[in-house]
Amino acid sequence: MSRDEEKTVEQLNDEADIAADYLEGLLDIADYEGDIEMGVRNGRPTVQIVADDDEDIKNLIGHKGEVVDALQLLTRLAVQQKTGDRSRLILDVDGYLKKRRQHLRDLALDVIDEVRETGEPANLDPMNSFERKVVHDLVREEGLKSRSHGEEPHRYVTIYLKARTADDDLEDDEDLDEDIPQNVSRETIEDDDVRDSDDGDEADSDEER
Repeated sequence: MSRDEEKTVEQLNDEADIAADYLEGLLDIADYEGDIEMGVRNGRPTVQIVADDDEDIKNLIGHKGEVVDALQLLTRLAVQQKTGDRSRLILDVDGYLKKRRQHLRDLALDVIDEVRETGEPANLDPMNSFERKVVHDLVREEGLKSRSHGEEPHRYVTIYLKARTADDDLEDDEDLDEDIPQNVSRETIEDDDVRDSDDGDEADSDEER
């Protein structure tokens, strides 16, 4: 099964259940206390860890979301091992992804203002595929153009003004560079955030979808 929209709600709920069982085992091993919330949003299973201790939350997120990224990757693999199908499960820890998404939007808006003011392209720092997609979506909303460059883990986004010629519009349509799925962070359980992230499963460019 290659596309999540082909999965039934029951199958997606089963994936969330498998993920929750796997994560509960990891939390027990780490001796962390917390709850696991499950659901299905926009055709994707979602799981969120809500820890009781601030230090536990910090450790589960890690530096710039590195731990939650790794947890999502491991959890997806655990689900795939059980079901035989690739999973696009979204994992969040205590709403980290929603907060990260807002920070990225604020950062990208500052760079967009700079590009409009100077007319010159501007590069952002390297980001994972979740973060790049947040930026690409916002840039498109603002009427500019963005493109990913480089190789993981140093892949970054360039933002620049969008030319209004037919040729440039054609280039926009062809500016698709397939992203290898990365241990990219997960979005929040909320609908808008889950819809915005594709975690590298789709093309990472100004078209992004």
